Amino acid sequence: MPWYADLELERHGLRYIEPELNVALIASDGRALEWWTDIERTIASFESFSRKDAATLRRWQSDFVPIVQNILSPESRSPPLPASERRALLEKSAAGRYLLDVSALSPLEFVHREFENPTVQAGLLFFNGLREVDLRVRGFGHHIAALLASPAKAQMSRGGTAALARALEASVRESGGEIRLLTEPRKILIEKGKAVGVESTDGEIFRARQFVVSSLNPQQTFLDLLDESLVPREIPRPCRGIRIQPAGAAVRAEPQSARPTALRRDGQASRTGEGFHGHSRSRPRRPVPGDRAPSRSRHDSADGDVGRISDDFRSHTGAADGHTAFMWEKLPYRLHGDPNNWDSAAAKHGATMLDLWSKHAPNLRDDVIDSFTRTALDTERSLPNMREGDLLVGSFTNGQIGHDRPFPGAGTYRAHLPGLYPVRIEQPSGGNVTGLPGYNAAQVILADLGIAAAWAPPADRGKACEVGGVMHVIANRV
Repeated sequence: MPWYADLELERHGLRYIEPELNVALIASDGRALEWWTDIERTIASFESFSRKDAATLRRWQSDFVPIVQNILSPESRSPPLPASERRALLEKSAAGRYLLDVSALSPLEFVHREFENPTVQAGLLFFNGLREVDLRVRGFGHHIAALLASPAKAQMSRGGTAALARALEASVRESGGEIRLLTEPRKILIEKGKAVGVESTDGEIFRARQFVVSSLNPQQTFLDLLDESLVPREIPRPCRGIRIQPAGAAVRAEPQSARPTALRRDGQASRTGEGFHGHSRSRPRRPVPGDRAPSRSRHDSADGDVGRISDDFRSHTGAADGHTAFMWEKLPYRLHGDPNNWDSAAAKHGATMLDLWSKHAPNLRDDVIDSFTRTALDTERSLPNMREGDLLVGSFTNGQIGHDRPFPGAGTYRAHLPGLYPVRIEQPSGGNVTGLPGYNAAQVILADLGIAAAWAPPADRGKACEVGGVMHVIANRV
């Protein structure tokens, strides 16, 4: 991401690792579908399941490389256009029209139309699920092709994601900033119709010189921290009506094992960075626990990561050959209708997940030193911003993406009050740690202050090139 280099975070000890064997899907018959940083090796793995699917993968990867480079990547790094303007711009070029045509499908329709092997289909939809995109929703058919064409694959922060937080903290302090911990805001201070600061629950006042930025969820920013008289009548209803991911939260089981696990006999598939996705059946079974919609079913599946295989800094077991690892599964927040049911069910379900893992790593079961299970309810308790444990702070679906996120009319990074800037937690490509919401919000804030940003995407005043026009028009709008 551009801010990674701009902030020179590696000066503060940060390092990201991108293993060559990036992800492996472990099938019930013991074979592995592998994703490599080298596309030719990925295609070869696909060919072991289906020659036709391997050829299809090569075609889509080739077709979408210029679309990712010239449209989707620049688009993600600039404030969003209204949907109608974006469509009108894309319709001017062949690449843009191709993108619109593919996007009209759902990820499920795209995969079933283009690929034939069930394991290949499951693997591609798994990638889609990692980005928190509902595979049934139309308008996102391009996501899988874009992931296949992306130059960057799954990465991990050396020493865990906390290393990223520490590097960012160091960068803030080096720039003269201050970070306050365990400080809960009570209200945003408004004077003469402008945001001028924040008051904490302890009564401490933080005055703002220029602006106030909120990365809290919309309900907290607009309904909890602003006086009701300052909130326009049209905001509360859509704010309260923001849809949450139906199974966007995860149950996460973390075993600590004393020696490396072998996901395949030759050990190769254990050298993954992002993790693995194991499934023991090829056909859907019962609905996800707590999900009452009969049409929503799943495989016996979960994904996980043995981090220390690629990162020696992630072992905290005290054993020289130990590992820390995690496994997670997408499950609903309300278990059998009540999220509190997770308090009594979490440990048992974590054990079930570990059983599935142990089928493919037989030495894991007896070597676990310790483990814990966290649920969506636990996530909400520790991070109130993530209502119902939703990783995206609002479902990533039509009506809640791009310029319409978190709800129509609120996607410009500017609030209705001068000096208040809500940072929307979303990206055109879905979830994951990107840093782009803040990157894009900074472009808007600096433009409002009349400050030129040398790091901002270039703007071609008055002209939009055919393929990369989205980037230029967005920059013009800022």
